[in-house]
Amino acid sequence: MRKILIEILCIVPILIMVLSACSHKNTKPNIILLLADDLGYGDLSCFGSQRINTPNIDQMASEGIKFTQFYAGSAVCTPTRVSILTGRYPLRYNVTKHFNDEEMHLQADVPTIPKALKKAGYVSKHIGKWHLGGLNEVHIKDRPNSMPGPIEHGFDHYLAMLEDPLYRKPAMLERRLYKDGAKHLIRDEQIIDPINKHWTDVKTDEALAFIEQNSASDKPFFLNLWFDTPHAPYEAVPDVSLTPYLEKAKGDDLLYRSMVSHLDYSVGRVLSKLKDLGIEENTVVILTSDNGPAYLGSPGKYKGRKVDFHEGGIRVPAIAWGPGQIRSGGIIDDLAHTNDLFPTFCDYAGQEIDKNWKLDGMSIRSLLDDGAEQEDRGLVFWQIALYKHNGNYHRTTDKRPEPIVTEVVRKGKWKLLAKDGEPVELFNLEEDPYERWNLMKAYPELTEQLTSALKKWLEEPRMDIQY
Repeated sequence: MRKILIEILCIVPILIMVLSACSHKNTKPNIILLLADDLGYGDLSCFGSQRINTPNIDQMASEGIKFTQFYAGSAVCTPTRVSILTGRYPLRYNVTKHFNDEEMHLQADVPTIPKALKKAGYVSKHIGKWHLGGLNEVHIKDRPNSMPGPIEHGFDHYLAMLEDPLYRKPAMLERRLYKDGAKHLIRDEQIIDPINKHWTDVKTDEALAFIEQNSASDKPFFLNLWFDTPHAPYEAVPDVSLTPYLEKAKGDDLLYRSMVSHLDYSVGRVLSKLKDLGIEENTVVILTSDNGPAYLGSPGKYKGRKVDFHEGGIRVPAIAWGPGQIRSGGIIDDLAHTNDLFPTFCDYAGQEIDKNWKLDGMSIRSLLDDGAEQEDRGLVFWQIALYKHNGNYHRTTDKRPEPIVTEVVRKGKWKLLAKDGEPVELFNLEEDPYERWNLMKAYPELTEQLTSALKKWLEEPRMDIQY
């Protein structure tokens, strides 16, 4: 008996040490959002592309979950970015179109993902395209009297290109945004020395450094990595992504394919870093796009593309990955939305949703964890400013779908498209995902019901946008 007692007493200190170590170890998963720009539903080989190879993203899909019905908050970039960060419809903040690079900005006092995750003990960093205002040189030099930037919206750190017309507009017009973007950078409110490297690679380098720096921390991290690619201008990428297409394509088609492959290469670098550090089991990664494709991108089998509310403009590729958090090899056909990212990330972080935030999204963690049946989300809405003369189709043989619409309301399989609140098309997406048969005349009562709901939503209060 005495011998047993001595053995127990010897074991107790060891148990105390183990329990103490466990109590200090971060058990909340790290969270990474990878956002592409203008990436179409049909641009990835795991989503059916026959002309672009994306082996790293394909592996991500096979090891994780692929969404077949994931929707961007808008058919153009800024509103979707608002949807992502706030978990609310962009119209709540009166954001209806992309921001210019001067005075338009997201209001400072709105709830955001990094603000919420900070309450749960997360350290956060934004890297890449911002497009929510506040990153002109004049704003940075006089922040207290100017508009908010990433820090004011809750991020602890950030690296972005100066979104100043003096730099960004000429770089886009002269097709050197990716070549020269890293020569005009700001990190944590300080303009830094130029970096002579492809802008996509600089973003990825910065992400890897942040991951490694925080991998052994007792604090979980949130990484918000927003790529510019494959948004125009179409430019040359490093040989690792360009060479495979030299015998298959030329001109802008060659450049576009290689830009998507370079995105794939960057995603592969991020996932490999997580595995090398041994933290993949405690990390959740989401990859998606801010809207449908422009110009040479592919919407897959769907009608429409960027700035258009037919499926090709808002149904985007999305993959969730996390070997220790998310089941592998699955496909989710349920409707999911960029509004859902905020509540889903809070769910993983164990952060309670404040009722005053009035989020429009819902947590989809149950879909990712075990494929449980999702509760009915009710009506889903979209709104956009009229992009009647947008040149989104002039480099392709596609003709822009008619009519041009400015709103959508979705109820289950039914989708009503409207212009200025008046219905123009009704589709049953289960039977007609390609939106070929307008069923308004066949279902007048349903059309009236959805139109009424849409008009009521359009009349709801919204914040004044800041200029």
